[in-house]
This record gives sequence, structure tokens and C-alpha cells, in this order.
Amino acid sequence: MCSNKTGLTYRDAGVDIDAGNKAVELMKESVKRTYTPGVVGDLGGFGGLYSLAGHSMQDPMLVSGTDGVGTKLRLAIMMDKHDTIGQDCVAMSVNDILVQGATPLFFLDYVAVGKLDPVQVADIVRGVANACEESGCALLGGETAEMAGFYGDGDYDVAGFAVGIVDRPKLITGEHIKSGDVILGLPSSGVHSNGFSLVRKIVFDHKNLSIDEQIPEFGKTLGEELLTPTRLYPKAVLPLIQENYIKGMVHITGGGFYENIPRVLPKGVTAEINVSTWPRLPVFSKLQEWGNVAWPEMYRTFNMGIGMILIVDANHVADVKANLESRGEAVYEIGCIIDGDGPVVLKGAEFDA
Repeated sequence: MCSNKTGLTYRDAGVDIDAGNKAVELMKESVKRTYTPGVVGDLGGFGGLYSLAGHSMQDPMLVSGTDGVGTKLRLAIMMDKHDTIGQDCVAMSVNDILVQGATPLFFLDYVAVGKLDPVQVADIVRGVANACEESGCALLGGETAEMAGFYGDGDYDVAGFAVGIVDRPKLITGEHIKSGDVILGLPSSGVHSNGFSLVRKIVFDHKNLSIDEQIPEFGKTLGEELLTPTRLYPKAVLPLIQENYIKGMVHITGGGFYENIPRVLPKGVTAEINVSTWPRLPVFSKLQEWGNVAWPEMYRTFNMGIGMILIVDANHVADVKANLESRGEAVYEIGCIIDGDGPVVLKGAEFDA
């Protein structure tokens, strides 16, 4: 006798293939908008193809970087706003490869969810695509994984992988940085995507603030301020790289000033930075006040308003400033390179007291 019982399906186990297909359809237009001449093929292949034809270089090198968004994702989930978190994902990797002089070529994303909501995933990927388009790189492919029983409903994680290209003779390593060089800073858009475990500890556990609380100093809600996406720096910096102005670059991410700046400094020099030389964003002043955080800890954790540092020869400072300002980019002269054994010295009222 035949059984009338229906066997279990993948959907019964928490994975909805139809929802995944719908998400792909919703994101297709955004993804295709990022395609550059190097992209070969179309969305949906097992691997993304990219042609290096047209890159006339003496010794071309590929530069890769990968990163995620961290616990900033909790803010996006709390606010049910998912269309900007993709920019954070792109920026964290693209800005990293930029500091070595690489022009971004393509990006791949990875989105893991507890229960796949096609609209939510499409919003996330739309943010990724918008950031790729602004950075001049193609969103070459990605993966959406529905992991029932691993992530809770509504929870998700996002990571990304960027690949760029640079001619070896133009690779920026910092090895030629010397005493007398000048340190320039490009402003950040806010907290970016670092230090959010401390941010959440301060605002939710310590101050018991609400995500939708209006903060007069911000001119917006707490959630809106904290969810401000990480700034993308390729448009600002690539023209300077092409002019061979930059001796070293630093993306101020996790570890702040103390941990990131030494990564580009040769032995025998110190980066001396005056923290009074750029405007402090209100979000950092409030976080310090609310958490009574020591200033060295603030500069070890956050970007404090400077998201990208450029180290240039003193003879090129005027040209670099003029180049940036002619394109509407703000830039601050925040310090200099001196002889020394300590990699970073911060000066200013907070450190001189």
C-alpha cells in the first residue's frame, strides 16, 4: 500500500530556495549597474570572471582584502534599516587595499541569514552595489547563505572581499617615509565600522539610551548617527596616487591611531600628531562623555574624525592640498614625521594635561 505521508523538504529544515531565487532577482539590477569593462559573463555563474586586458603595467600586482561589518550590524537590525550597511562592508575592504596604491577592480560579498527575507537581502546587496559603483569596482559575485538554527530570525552577518591592481613600481609601502614628511588627514563620516562593542556598551548598557532617542548635538536620532555608513576614499585618493604624491597611507580602523599608523612606518621615525588640528565630530565627544572613556582609549578604539591618513613629502603638501580642495575634499595637516623610536605620539589639550 502506498503511503500518503509527504516527505520532508529543504524548506521544512528552514532553507527556502524559492526565497533565495527571489532575492537574486531583486538584486540583479543593482549588481549589473556596477559592471565595468573588465567583467566577463553575467550574474549566476559558479565563479566571477574578470579580464585584466587593458591594464598596461610594467609589473602588475593584485592586492586583496577582506573584512566584515562587526557588531554595527546589531544597530541595522534594531532599526530595521539594511540599505547602508553594505557600504560599510565595501569600504572596510576597499579602503584597505587603497592604502597600498591599488585601484579597486572587483568585490564579492557574503551574506548569512537565519531566515531569508528577499527584500532584506536585496536591500543589503543594494548598499553593497551602490558602494561598489562609487568606488569604481564591479560587484562580481557573492553568496547568500540561509543558515536555519544558526542565526536567529532577523539576524545576519555580512562580509566582503575586494581585489585591486597596482603596478609594482608604484606600490605604496611607506619604506621611504623620513623625518620631515607631513601627515595629512581626510575626515571620516562618523564612527565608521569600528569600536561598536564599546559603543553599544556605552549607549545601551551604561547610559540606557534608546536607539530612536533624539540627540541635540547630532541633529538626528542616536541610531541614525551611529548607522552613518563608512566613508569610501577611492575617489578622493586615487588621483593623488596617480600623481605619485603619497609615500604612505593609513586606513584608521580597529586599533585607531596607535595600532594602524605603525604599520606603514619604517624604523627610526615617529608619527607626531596634534589632535587639535581637525574638528572633532560630536559623536566622539558624546561617547567619551557618556562612558567617561580615557582619551588614549578613545584614540586606540575610534577614528576620532580622521578616516584616512596620507604621509607626503613636505615639498608636495601644497600640491596635495590644492588637488583635494579643487575637488571639494576637506583635508587637514595633522602632524609630521620626526626622528624617534616610539611609533606614535599624540599631542593636544587631552594629552598635555
